[in-house]
Amino acid sequence: MTGTPNLSVVLPVLNAEPYIGQTLRSVVANLRPDIELIVIDDGSDDATPEIVAEAAPRLPGTRVITHEHAHGLADARNVGLAAAEGRFVTYLDGDDWLAPGYLPQLVDAIDRLGCDFVRVDHVQVEGRARATHWAPQGMRNTVLDPRESILPANRRSMVDYPYAWAGVYRRSLGDLLTFPSGLRTAEDRPWIWRLHRELRSYAVVSLAGLFYRRLVTTSLTQVGDERQLDFFRAYDQVLREVTADPQAARFLPKATRQFVAILGHHLTLLPRYERALAARFRARARSALAALPPEQLAGIVVRGERAAALRTVVPASSPLRAGLRR
Repeated sequence: MTGTPNLSVVLPVLNAEPYIGQTLRSVVANLRPDIELIVIDDGSDDATPEIVAEAAPRLPGTRVITHEHAHGLADARNVGLAAAEGRFVTYLDGDDWLAPGYLPQLVDAIDRLGCDFVRVDHVQVEGRARATHWAPQGMRNTVLDPRESILPANRRSMVDYPYAWAGVYRRSLGDLLTFPSGLRTAEDRPWIWRLHRELRSYAVVSLAGLFYRRLVTTSLTQVGDERQLDFFRAYDQVLREVTADPQAARFLPKATRQFVAILGHHLTLLPRYERALAARFRARARSALAALPPEQLAGIVVRGERAAALRTVVPASSPLRAGLRR
């Protein structure tokens, strides 16, 4: 590759042997001379490094960074971002893949709109099933204020769509694009809140060219170990930063409702955890809920399985209790 690339694709991989071949073939179908690929092998001990090395001749402009031991997704992405040289950057996970021509379309969208970042839709894959998931902003191909897309508090908004790979970002934004170091799960939650609170412009385009593979057995969404406790660290950061925002009164209801809803989801998964870890998770949940201002909990409504799970950690005296519905 000669000159400055237009786009850097940051691809962290860890033991992705069953999928990384398809991922890399999809990148081959997207590469142009102005697109670079940065692979961060985050301590793989399967055949992933060999598959990447075998594909390298078909991926000109590719760099591979190898970690002897796993650093975690957040830090691996940060390493890739620091190595990136493109005007723009996007992310890709080792078990997902791209439609042909998708990456050039990303570059064309952000070039045309001239904003800080562009968000896109994606296709969710479960076995042979395919379903398009739309970014929760109906206004398309229009430059918007990211802060105004944090709300409404009681409906799905753009901060409920945290996927880093569902978009493209100006690399000149620098540290604002980095992920919280050391977080082993939920690293995208503080990240998406920071983008929407601190950046000046963004847009959503109707482009669904990334295929997101769900229910992968090695994914943290499917693993019940102590890394799941980092969920609390992630939301400690979200709530701390939103509280310090000049418009905290506007945004705290959204952050609190989001935390409660996702906490309820995590609590429904505790049966898959070891008993000691489940007990630690419940204790952290009680402590986190107790630290929230009661006025932020009043009026929150949670239904069904999540409500039943939350009842196990919400005190009878909490105003949240009234909103837990069957």
